[in-house]
Amino acid sequence: MNPVRIFWMVRKEFLQVFRDPRLARILLVAPIIQLMVFGYAVSTDLRHAALHVVDLDNSAESRALVEAFEAGGLFRVAGRSNRPADQNAALYSGEALAALAIPAGFAADLEAGRAEVQLLFDGSSSNQATLAKGYAEQIVQSFAARHLPGGAPPLVFDPRIRAWFNENLESRNYNVPAVLGAILLLICQLLTALAIIREREMGNLEQLLVSPLRPPELILGKTIPFALIGLFDLGLISAVAILHFGVPFRGGALLLILAAILFLFCALGIGLLISTLSKTQQEAFLSSFLVFMPAMLLSGFMFPVTSMPKVFQLLTLINPLRHFLEIVRGLFLKGVGFADVLPQLGALALIGTVLLTLSAARFSRRS
Repeated sequence: MNPVRIFWMVRKEFLQVFRDPRLARILLVAPIIQLMVFGYAVSTDLRHAALHVVDLDNSAESRALVEAFEAGGLFRVAGRSNRPADQNAALYSGEALAALAIPAGFAADLEAGRAEVQLLFDGSSSNQATLAKGYAEQIVQSFAARHLPGGAPPLVFDPRIRAWFNENLESRNYNVPAVLGAILLLICQLLTALAIIREREMGNLEQLLVSPLRPPELILGKTIPFALIGLFDLGLISAVAILHFGVPFRGGALLLILAAILFLFCALGIGLLISTLSKTQQEAFLSSFLVFMPAMLLSGFMFPVTSMPKVFQLLTLINPLRHFLEIVRGLFLKGVGFADVLPQLGALALIGTVLLTLSAARFSRRS
């Protein structure tokens, strides 16, 4: 291969990409917009969940229990009443995520050590309901421990929970680094496929093939620009995540770059393969999203891989996005080293080699 021919092919591709201002905005501005959306809008944290209170006791103790729910900022009282039917209506209408019912005689029962309260949750939002249930149980248990009668035995079990790596359990620290993989996969596979299909539709591909350019040189010339753009987006998104969102980065930058390069090989290989299977840009665009959505769902980006059926857990092993997200989250939150992510790096290298070899072979036959 001739490096000079590859250089001029890369230069031509960069000029073609940035000649269209709309495409340049997509490459440079869209990643920041997506990062902001995931950083602010996509959150599984529980904050100020609406709580409907039915207090039939109306005592100092019942009011103290309600104040305990509001104290930590996890719940806010969205409504009060003295009729149990109102809590059902609040949950049914969506006005409240949880309902707290305090029966009459609560203060006396608490003094006797046998008080009970009722907690109801809107299970249509399963994640939020699960979080609310766990926090509500902790609040009630803590309140009961503080108001034990004088003759009651002390607590034998005093659990003290500490979270490692993401001390405040903020979903932003978990989601924002994963946006790196999603954006790199989408940009590289989509733009690579569209760039080659566009050359074929305009009749330029045949002219390039009869030029001194060899097929491997043409492939490198078409993919290197998008790989460099992907690395630029990697630095841009990482800087925003660290400086703006305050996401900790405890690993090594060189290891992150190495993992990103291996992942880019996989994304570019997918884009090349799509270009050999598609005849028009519209078909390539739809095929890219047909690949992108399952890759997202089977990567652990939204749902833990361990909660999937066994068959789908095996399918995730051939998904490069899954391995890259494990590396990125480990680097940002845990500070893992090279030896810790060696299996994931090996999987990315193997998948990228297979994809690039297969797509290059198909490209050469179709050309």
